[in-house]
Amino acid sequence: MRVAILGCGYVGLELARQLTPDHEVIGVRRSTLDAVRETGARAVEADVTDADALAELPDVDALVFAASSGGRGAEAAREVYVEGLETAIDAFADRESPPDQLVYTSSTGVYGDHDGDWVDESTPIEPTTEKTAVLAEAERIATEYAAERGIDGTVARFAGLYGPDRYRLDRYLEGPVTAGYLNMVHRDDAAGAVAHLLAGVEPSVVNVVDDEPASKHAFADWLADACDVSRPEKRTKQERLDAGDLSEPAQRRILTSKRVSNDLLHEVGYELTYPTYREGYATAVEAYRQEST
Repeated sequence: MRVAILGCGYVGLELARQLTPDHEVIGVRRSTLDAVRETGARAVEADVTDADALAELPDVDALVFAASSGGRGAEAAREVYVEGLETAIDAFADRESPPDQLVYTSSTGVYGDHDGDWVDESTPIEPTTEKTAVLAEAERIATEYAAERGIDGTVARFAGLYGPDRYRLDRYLEGPVTAGYLNMVHRDDAAGAVAHLLAGVEPSVVNVVDDEPASKHAFADWLADACDVSRPEKRTKQERLDAGDLSEPAQRRILTSKRVSNDLLHEVGYELTYPTYREGYATAVEAYRQEST
């Protein structure tokens, strides 16, 4: 199988590493092509929003759209996730040999606030920010529009990504830590789930999240104990809001709470390498303790 990863970044590079032993992989990104080559994939410099650049790519059996807007606002997100995704679909669907499958990497942020209750793929999405509203629109393009163009689209909704270079231990060890839930998935499992979906799994939307949504306070205490440091200061959501230094989008994030189910991910046969944060953070904890001695 030949796979093009459009936006070969944090997850895309790991996906390329996992796929290259058995498949031909083309990693597309705007810069830092050496990182793609190191995975064993073919590196191509291109902007996913540039139809002419995408036209230069070879035919593929499957597309993975994992591009990032670089943490910028809703307008930049729309340019990449909506306009870029539609451009990519058109660029490949118009060929004599179009791809059979598309996997679009979205976010569990599209669910919005559920006051700490469980959500799954049957839960209506209720984006609470302009950016998550853009992601919801992109999901429609990845499924409905892709289908109109003859491509089977699957949405992989990632929970909060962590892993090498993204453990952010200091955030929780130093505190203060605001109450709420963490829905997480290790980078390797995010990539592994996409690789599994490329094998021909049927659902149009799948939550990619580990087995245990965690209270931020409980996670911070576990991490502190594991690192053998004092537990951090805690605060309620209201205490954080009362500080008065948050933007409106940040306030909405504080007030957004849910626990994301991964039952469907298990049902389609994916086995998590890191089923909870305990396994996922083990390497980071060990490194922290070694540096502290």
